[in-house]
Amino acid sequence: MASPTSPLGGSTPSGRVLGPALDRIIKNAAWRKHSALVAAAKSALDLLSSSSYPPPDPTSPHPSALLGLPVAAAAASLHALILALESASPKVVDPALDCVAKLLYHRLLLGDLGAATDDSPASKLLAAVLSCGALNDDAMELSTLRVLVAAARCPSIAIRGDGLGQMLKTCYNIYLSSSSSANQLCAKLALAQVLVIVFARVEVDSMDVRMQTVLISDMMDMSDRSLNDSSIVLVAQGFINEAMEGSDVPEPGTPVATAEADETEEGGMSKIREDGLALFKNLCKLSMKLSTPDNPEDQVLLRGKVLSLELLKMVVDNAGPFWRTNEKYLGAIKQYLCLSLLKNSALSAMSIFQLLCAIFVGLLSRFRSGLKEELGIFFPMLVLRVLENVHQPSFLQKMTVLNLLEKICKESQVLIDIFVNYDCDVDAPNIFERTVNGLLKTALGVPPGATTTLTPAQDQTFRIESVKCLATILRSMGSWMDQQLRIGDFSPKVSEVSLNSIDSPNILIGEDGNGIDYELQSDSYSPDTSDASSLEQRRAYKIELQKGISLFNRKPSKGIDFLTKSKKIGQSPEDVASFLRNTAGLNATMIGDYLGERDEFPLKVMHAYVDALNFEGMDFGEAIRYYLRGFRLPGEAQKIDRVMEKFAERYCKCNPNSFTSADTAYVLAYSVIMLNTDAHNMMVKDKMSKSDFIRNNRGIDDGKDLPESYLSTLYDQIVKNEIKMSADSSVPQNKQPSSVMKLLGLDNIINLVNWKQAEDKALGANDLLIKNIHEKFKAKSGKSESIFYVITETTILRFMMEVCWAPMMAAFSMTLDQCDDKAATSQCLQGFRSAVHVTSVMCMQTQRDAFVTSVAKFTYLHCVADMKQKNVDAVKAIISIAIEDGDYLQEAWEHVLTCLSRFEHLHLLGEGSPTDASFLTVPLVESEEKTQKSSTTTASKRTNALQNPAVMAAVRGGSYDSITAKNNASPLVTPDQINNFISNINLLDQIGIFELNHIFAHSQRLNSNAIVAFVEALCKVSITELQSPTDPRIFCLTKIVEIAHYNMNRIRLVWSRIWKVLSDFFVSVGLSENLSVAIFVMDSLRQLAMKFLEREELANYNFQNEFLRPFAVVMQKSNASEVRELVVRCVSQMVLSRVNNIKSGWKSVFTVFTAAAADDRKSIVLLAFETMEKIVRDYFPYITETETTTFTDCVKCLITFTSSKFSSDASLNAIAFLRFCAVKLAEEEFVCHDKDTDQQSNNLDSSDGNAVAHKDDHVYFWVPLLAGLARLTADTRPTIRKGAVEVLFDILKDHGQLFSQSFWTNIFESVIYPLFNGEISTPNSQSNSTEDDSWNFETKTVAVKCLVDLYVTFFDVMRPELIRVTSVVTSFIRSPYRQSASIGMSVFQCLTEGLASKLSKDEWKEILLCFKESAAQTFVVFEKIVKMMQDIEIPEKNESYSEAEQYSEHDIYNEDEEEANMETSSYAIVKMKNHMSLQLLIVQGIVKLYETHRRSFCAEHMGIMLEMLSAITSHASEVSSESALHTKFHKACSLLEVSEPAVIHFENESYQSYLKLLQALLHDNPSLSRDMNIESQIMLVSEKILRTYLNCAGHEPSKDASGRDPVVHWALPLGAAKKEELSARTSVVLHVMRLLGGLERECFRRNLPLLFPLLANLIRCEHSSGEVQVALYGIFQSSIGPIISV
Repeated sequence: MASPTSPLGGSTPSGRVLGPALDRIIKNAAWRKHSALVAAAKSALDLLSSSSYPPPDPTSPHPSALLGLPVAAAAASLHALILALESASPKVVDPALDCVAKLLYHRLLLGDLGAATDDSPASKLLAAVLSCGALNDDAMELSTLRVLVAAARCPSIAIRGDGLGQMLKTCYNIYLSSSSSANQLCAKLALAQVLVIVFARVEVDSMDVRMQTVLISDMMDMSDRSLNDSSIVLVAQGFINEAMEGSDVPEPGTPVATAEADETEEGGMSKIREDGLALFKNLCKLSMKLSTPDNPEDQVLLRGKVLSLELLKMVVDNAGPFWRTNEKYLGAIKQYLCLSLLKNSALSAMSIFQLLCAIFVGLLSRFRSGLKEELGIFFPMLVLRVLENVHQPSFLQKMTVLNLLEKICKESQVLIDIFVNYDCDVDAPNIFERTVNGLLKTALGVPPGATTTLTPAQDQTFRIESVKCLATILRSMGSWMDQQLRIGDFSPKVSEVSLNSIDSPNILIGEDGNGIDYELQSDSYSPDTSDASSLEQRRAYKIELQKGISLFNRKPSKGIDFLTKSKKIGQSPEDVASFLRNTAGLNATMIGDYLGERDEFPLKVMHAYVDALNFEGMDFGEAIRYYLRGFRLPGEAQKIDRVMEKFAERYCKCNPNSFTSADTAYVLAYSVIMLNTDAHNMMVKDKMSKSDFIRNNRGIDDGKDLPESYLSTLYDQIVKNEIKMSADSSVPQNKQPSSVMKLLGLDNIINLVNWKQAEDKALGANDLLIKNIHEKFKAKSGKSESIFYVITETTILRFMMEVCWAPMMAAFSMTLDQCDDKAATSQCLQGFRSAVHVTSVMCMQTQRDAFVTSVAKFTYLHCVADMKQKNVDAVKAIISIAIEDGDYLQEAWEHVLTCLSRFEHLHLLGEGSPTDASFLTVPLVESEEKTQKSSTTTASKRTNALQNPAVMAAVRGGSYDSITAKNNASPLVTPDQINNFISNINLLDQIGIFELNHIFAHSQRLNSNAIVAFVEALCKVSITELQSPTDPRIFCLTKIVEIAHYNMNRIRLVWSRIWKVLSDFFVSVGLSENLSVAIFVMDSLRQLAMKFLEREELANYNFQNEFLRPFAVVMQKSNASEVRELVVRCVSQMVLSRVNNIKSGWKSVFTVFTAAAADDRKSIVLLAFETMEKIVRDYFPYITETETTTFTDCVKCLITFTSSKFSSDASLNAIAFLRFCAVKLAEEEFVCHDKDTDQQSNNLDSSDGNAVAHKDDHVYFWVPLLAGLARLTADTRPTIRKGAVEVLFDILKDHGQLFSQSFWTNIFESVIYPLFNGEISTPNSQSNSTEDDSWNFETKTVAVKCLVDLYVTFFDVMRPELIRVTSVVTSFIRSPYRQSASIGMSVFQCLTEGLASKLSKDEWKEILLCFKESAAQTFVVFEKIVKMMQDIEIPEKNESYSEAEQYSEHDIYNEDEEEANMETSSYAIVKMKNHMSLQLLIVQGIVKLYETHRRSFCAEHMGIMLEMLSAITSHASEVSSESALHTKFHKACSLLEVSEPAVIHFENESYQSYLKLLQALLHDNPSLSRDMNIESQIMLVSEKILRTYLNCAGHEPSKDASGRDPVVHWALPLGAAKKEELSARTSVVLHVMRLLGGLERECFRRNLPLLFPLLANLIRCEHSSGEVQVALYGIFQSSIGPIISV
């Protein structure tokens, strides 16, 4: 504003503003009409123009109202302005208003304005300005509004409560009464701006505050016609912008009035905040003005109400932290704003309803923690009732609710808080659950056949919006979950927030509506204070309580039992009565029936129920009404009697002076009930009159009548106002109003508000009810609020999803199925994606799989013919789910990958590419070649592709769960179907194959558990693809290889889990019956293995082995030779190219080659052996540098090659390689030293070569090699057996110097001794197989020779094994075969010869005892022969033929039996001959042993050998004495034409050898002979021989002691057999004769008494040869003669 050129008004800032304005007023005023005004203005100008006046005194009790002016000048100026404003002349008022505006703008006006008792000029000036608003002049109205805005924004003045109220009313009236639409809109904006300024100051408690200009877009009353005129809108917005423009900072040198922020009143708040509170109350009162009965549709009142609610909405939306924490402001909201919402909720104006909803959203967003109970009332009233009205809702009204819900659903914290504080609160309604179910009903639309007021378009709109809300709920839950999980480490872990105490203020939600209430829990709080001390407990408590309530409403007694047993209510009658009285949702009829029961406990409950009621001071009719409010009287008379009897008793107790006795009250109560039924039941035609009622109740007061006036009044009350008993609850339990609603009487409010115009007439009746509610709000204002919980733990989402997942699934699924609208399907798919996200992260497997499966089914990839754009969008959703939530899908990956597989299949069909089946099916090779030669254009490809059976199957389609399409369907496909298929395939072109590859390429980003689940699912889908009998596919198989490549660099633990899955998969597919598939997968595995083997493996790990295990398993189990050959080639390539990196992988390598060695195809065997040859020759150090089993496996593999049936050269070469392995081991100095000998095991397992030995001991390399060779010695092929034995012992002999004694012990135990453990032939067996014979004669022969040679070589180390080695050797002597026994004796001699000089006497003794034991065991063979021939009958030779002829004539001869007998005899003869030969071999061995080592033997040793010979000679005599056996043998031999066993020869040889040994011993060592009494032994043996001869000759020597000759009888000549026997025995007798003749004379003399009788008998017996007589003659002549002559 430019300064005037003249000093009019003085030089002060105030004077410069006032001077021109007063001058203009004087000029515009009418001198006659406004004389006083002119005079006042001139006087003021004179004072202002005065050149000198003292400066203002700030300490004066009456400071100046204008800055820089004295009090008098200021008062005069203001007086002139007031007169000008009161003049009502526009020409005068306009400059005055302009002047006031400038004074306010420049902060020149000072002081408090508008107080009720303030009569200061400034206050009068404000009143005058406000009066200008009623001049009905458009310009004046705008000027007045401009001044009011300036006054509100000016910080130098403070407009107090009444002044603010007047400003509010002025703007209010201008808005309602102005004739200018622009002015109305300006008034609305000005009023809004004033409120913004006032409450901004309230928030900071200061006058000086930065203010925001109101925007017209913030006002939401779209019914205001002014908003439809853009010019008016621009004018109004320009007006308010102009009013608010300019800096609020004062000019330099102009002081700012001190704000009164520090001034407080008794209430504890500053005047600024008190004024703001008063303004808010006034605004609420304006909004509660109700229309009069005469003009129920007063539009002016309606506009005012709309304006008030708009302003309240703006206040609520802009409320700051102070609003949400101050008790007085919260109290005002509860007392005034909530009451306004209640009163306005019964109106049907849509604009009001919209504003109510907007205010409700603001309260819910910002004040929910302090208005828990109130919001619990308004939500069902405003939102749920409309939402659940599906059949006949108001379209605009329901759209408003849906839009409101969408806003609520976008605020995730609000949703969480609603669920926590209502659905988990026993005393609150299930708001979240009801909202979701209401949205579901709306989404499903009007049921078919139902009556509705909606058009199809409206219904469709509702369905889309409801689905949008459901999707928004899930999206908000997901975003909240993501936020909590992301910031969980930085925010307090508060699961519950409660108030510290009753008086503590609530810490409310932040301004943005998404803040979190954090309140420290009270120290005294304990979980025991409630059964629902935690969220989960509270939720479970409520669910179980509702279950009990539902059960009660069906069976009251069972319901009470359930609730008491589950401890939801106490077991006392008082607790049950309190439950019946205060719990919402109970059926009133059921309560009445239960209270009327005659059982003991229900009766006690009824008494407790009535005793808890207080009827004191109540009129009888009022008491009955109060009594029957909680239940419905039962229908049974006895029950009514019990209930009313107790009532009468309680009423009389509370009002003792009312009736003479309780009987009076009881009868009167019955009468009142009857009157109520009579008066208000439409079925009763003849109504009871008042006189009838009085007459019916005569004499009931103990024989007296009650006063007629009393009965008359009671009658009138009942007739005029029906006693309405509690109505039955028909609302499901999850939709019951809270107990707070019941206690406040809000059930009736809900019932009244049904949004119908016809019910507006009942508003008058609502005033009393609302007043009652208001009073109850006041009554509870000092009581404890319900605890408001704020949850930050994401566990809450599990409970929320459990409530809402099924309805949401139904809503999304039905909408997707039935609706093709792009917006609706998009929201459904978005909802599905959010649902999958939440359920996946929260590990809700069932729900997650259900959502994923639904989306997968809606892709329609299994039925392309029916595909639409929404199905393509579903495919996109599946891909998004895979990318965004891959870490949490787990088992649901299978559905996702199934869709991707089908999509890829359709993509290939659409491009006309050949199907996988054409490559994987052998018969289609030719067709494949033809296809490659065909045209390469896309069009021709697609044309040809249409003839493909796979395309036909895809056109026909199938079910989602089917592995393949409907192949069994009709093969005919119509052209329309094909065209439709092609168009739908083109739809899929929206999704490139890149998106699919993106999923697999980004599998590296999946976490550890997710990648394992992903691979498992991929393997399952791949197997499903490959199992198709007609159309196998390899899409997933190729992806598996890719995934393995992508994830191979993961940490070992994760990769191990992945490979465990892949390994089983590769094995399964590698064994596929489809050869092409198996070959493909093996080649893929080879590629992976080659890449994997590039990584080095540390020692003692086993992962390489696990990685290569599929090769080994497939090699072992595959029936396809091509696959096996491929495996061998793959492994060979890997080994030869990656040998440096192979560690544990050797095990699988050798397993593969081992299996190949046993293969039935020669090419495979030779190929594997070729690689094995190179490994052993060139890479042997790599084998031995790894763990023990590697070398063991190598040995096993070579041993298996020795069993090859294709190439004996390969088998022998394998054995040679075993020798080579030993050479390599020796070259690498794998010496087995004695380390920790005490701890080393003496028993090595030859099967696997594992040895318990010191870590540094290399015994574990030698043992498997040796044990493997030992096993080869049992091979069926002689060359292999022989070669194995030779190589085994050659290795031991060549490298034995490397072995310690303990290792030698282990070798003997685990390798050598097992070679001889199995008895090849034992005396206990009657027959032996040819293989055993072969084993005996070849392998063991070589083995035992090698063993002796080895033992002799390393005897010094292996001395302790002498006995066992001797036992092995002597075991050959026990063999019934002469050759084996001969070898045994030969080896035994080699053993003794090799060790002769090294053996001690004890060791010789042990050897000889072992020899003796083995020899003794051979005698049992003869016993078996005797037993064998005992029952055998041998016919005579000539007899057998004649009898055979006779028997054949009579058919009774058993030819088979005779043949069996002869076979047995033949076997026995052979056995007998072998047995005798064996004994003679032993005899010869003993003799030779003596001859060779006689110098080493002592008496004990000789005694053992002589005992052996004595035993054999005795055995020989025993054999020869079995005459019956010999007879049978004679007959059998004659029949068989074989020689008889030389029994006599056997006996002779035995005795001769025995005598020779005795004789030699006597000759060689006389002293030893004397010690051993050899001479007597010789005599005894000689005597025995002579007696045997005489016995054979038939002249057994007489035992007559007298020595006289016996009686001589005639001697019969000997038979031929005897003569033959005598002839055989002659040699031994001659030997005895020569021995006796050679005795010394003295020795002969000593023994002559023993010998003479025998010699004498020899003279007279018959001899077969004259040599005996000659020898006898010689004895008599040379030995006996000299003795006699002496």
